Amino acid sequence: MVFHSFFCFCLWLLSGLSGVYTDETVTILVMEGDSVTLNNDFTERKRDDQILWTFRLNSSDNRIAQTNTQSISISDSGENERFRHRLQIDNQTGSLTITNTNKLHSGLYKVHLISGVIKHKSFSVHVYGILPVPVIIRDSSQNSSSSLGSSMSTCSLLCSVLNVRDVSLSWYKGNSLLSSISVSDLSISLSLPLEVEYQDKNTYSCVINNPISNQTKHLDISGLCQRSSESNQTSNKLLVVLVLLLMLLVATAVVALIRCHRRNYTQAKQQAQSNDEEVDYTDATFFKHRDQEKGANGHDQTVYSEVVLR
Repeated sequence: MVFHSFFCFCLWLLSGLSGVYTDETVTILVMEGDSVTLNNDFTERKRDDQILWTFRLNSSDNRIAQTNTQSISISDSGENERFRHRLQIDNQTGSLTITNTNKLHSGLYKVHLISGVIKHKSFSVHVYGILPVPVIIRDSSQNSSSSLGSSMSTCSLLCSVLNVRDVSLSWYKGNSLLSSISVSDLSISLSLPLEVEYQDKNTYSCVINNPISNQTKHLDISGLCQRSSESNQTSNKLLVVLVLLLMLLVATAVVALIRCHRRNYTQAKQQAQSNDEEVDYTDATFFKHRDQEKGANGHDQTVYSEVVLR
């Protein structure tokens, strides 16, 4: 109850004495995950002065912390849930520290020194995400769509990053800027193309940066382009070898088939010849019967048996 009355009193002072203060805004840049301290620098603060901190949310200033010589109050629930367990206020100086910052902590902060004359100071805090290292790949779609002469002499590349905001992506040749692209809102993918000669000996790098940090990826032309070309040549040679091996196998199979056919034909012919009817001849043998009969003329008559051929 006492605290609520004190806060109402502060708001009354702010509204009643708003015409007698000087206002300044300080811009502060901080990397996500780091801590930042907002120093009020009120050198004329007296023992009984009160300090009030607010954060601009939905076009209104929400109280997040305040202190006097006897007490400290932190408001980090409800609409101020983003500040839970992250706010610290120095009772001596009245400075505010935000720990483990994230992008939700970007915005406008104000500190009010409530004394004989109310003084204000504003802080515009920008929290930037941790930058990823760019990825450089060979742009096969560009290589395949280019003419044969062009594709043999140049290598098309893409430098890409994912899920970034408030950054610039640039290609450098040595220290000279070649091209650049920027994005302010969240981007799912950000890419920047580059074409280089296969035999280019210059130093190229892709750089992503925001106002407080950067990440650099150096281009290895021989590894990304030249080796790819050699790989294509090796693949072509391998394809030729495979075709030759296939032709050799087919030729071998045809020869084996012809030989098998000839062998079967010869065997069939020989078998046919062996199956022809064979006639065996032998001498005729006559066997004389012992019995003799008298002929009509009185002479003996000889009777012969059948001829047996063996």
